[in-house]
Amino acid sequence: MALPKRKQSKARGRKRRTHYKAAGVSISECPQCSQPKIPHRACPNCGYYRGRPILSTQE
Repeated sequence: MALPKRKQSKARGRKRRTHYKAAGVSISECPQCSQPKIPHRACPNCGYYRGRPILSTQE
């Protein structure tokens, strides 16, 4: 079984991982109030999800 001759440096391991990046959060528009919101979540502005009120928002 083959083994590495030398210890791999920290810099070399970190260079390999430079492309592991987190994707940005996608944002969609709320159909009720047209405010930006995260998909598959209740709207923090109006409290609606899929056309029904889920959260109680006090104004």
